[in-house]
Amino acid sequence: MTTHRKTPGWLDWYAAPSRPRFQVPEGAVDAHCHVFGPGERFPFAPERKYTPGDASKEQLSELRDHLGFARNVVVQATCHGADNSAMTDALRASGGLARGVATVRPDILDAQVRELHEAGVRGVRFNFVKRLVDAAPRQDLWDVVERIAPYGWHVVVYFEAADLADLRDFFLSIPVPLVIDHMGRPDVTKDPHGPEFEAFLNFMRARPDIWCKVTCPERLSVSGPPALDGEQQAYRDVVPFARRVVEEFPDRVLWGTDWPHPNLTGHMPDDGLLVDFVPHIAPTPQLQRGLLVDNPMRLYWPDADRPTA
Repeated sequence: MTTHRKTPGWLDWYAAPSRPRFQVPEGAVDAHCHVFGPGERFPFAPERKYTPGDASKEQLSELRDHLGFARNVVVQATCHGADNSAMTDALRASGGLARGVATVRPDILDAQVRELHEAGVRGVRFNFVKRLVDAAPRQDLWDVVERIAPYGWHVVVYFEAADLADLRDFFLSIPVPLVIDHMGRPDVTKDPHGPEFEAFLNFMRARPDIWCKVTCPERLSVSGPPALDGEQQAYRDVVPFARRVVEEFPDRVLWGTDWPHPNLTGHMPDDGLLVDFVPHIAPTPQLQRGLLVDNPMRLYWPDADRPTA
């Protein structure tokens, strides 16, 4: 029996996603998704800011197959805190087809890092979005980096565009590769060639080991999803921002569904339509293959056999 109650107004994930018109390349990776619970087996963290509905590893696998992807990168979400059990359970059940990004505390033991690595974890995530965390965890991050660096892991950072100026120097000082969630959440009502987004691109230009997830148009968009007749391009106001990143950094971009889309308001996206967003931001087969296959494989499965073109 479920012992937790979802946050009031919580939007459940889209139960019957359409089949995408865009066929992803063979070996494609959904490089940003989550699992939640099930709460009866994997309780949510007492300090969480929200309580989601269950979204199991089996349901994630079904979605992966339905959309045409071969692999997943499962990212620990804040509702589970630093208990990575649900995420690592999904990794172990995947038969090597999933990697993970964990949340860890600075007092983690080397043996625990090794155990996460053996399960398939290849990075740690730090959240700097003020509405989701109580404090920016700068010292915690430094302590964790010392533990993970010998394993070749990277650090995923989640922040909002308005805060980049204050965080930039700190981020650039981190001595392991960085992965930026959701393009740093740009304000898409502004000019994609304006000073704010140019500052973000300059941040990426500062180091060759900064990667970017061109993900979550449903979170960033003001224009929103397509009209009921399906003729309006979904999330069209996000396209020029994401396309700039993809075209300038074709070997450092990643894409993922963000399933099951935590903390959304307004609407829950159809994951099939999210896949159909990809050719608008990566318009050539070469860019698409880099975004969906080559880049995530190089970052998360560097020793794996690569799918043939």
